[in-house]
Amino acid sequence: MGGSGVSGLAAKHCVPCRGGVPPLAGAELNKLSSQLPDWKVVDGHHITKTFTFPDFKTALDFVNRVGAVAEQEGHHPDIALAWGRVDVKTYTHKIDGLTESDFILAAKIDQEYFAKPAKG
Repeated sequence: MGGSGVSGLAAKHCVPCRGGVPPLAGAELNKLSSQLPDWKVVDGHHITKTFTFPDFKTALDFVNRVGAVAEQEGHHPDIALAWGRVDVKTYTHKIDGLTESDFILAAKIDQEYFAKPAKG
C-alpha cells in the first residue's frame, strides 16, 4: 500500500489553492509520487488510480465514501463509476496541475479503499 508514506500523507489536510503557485515538478513531484506508487502520474498534470470491487454496490459505496472525504477536505477528484470498478483522477484545477493536496487526497482515498466499510 505504500507504507509510511501513505499514512504520513493521509494524516495531513488539503490546503486550498489560491492560484499563482507553480504545479509540482521534478524532485518535488518525484518525492510525493514515490509515496503513492500505485497512483500513476500522467503527463505531470494529474494522478490516476483504478480501484476494483466484486460488484456495483460495493463500488458505489466506495464512491460515496470518497465523496465524503473530498467534501471534508474541500478538494474534489474526478470519479468514474462502472460495474466493479472506480477510476479516480485528481489534480488542482486552479493551477491546472499537481499540488501536495492531490497526493494528500489520494492517500486518504487509499485509506478508504483499505478500510472496512461501516455496515448499515
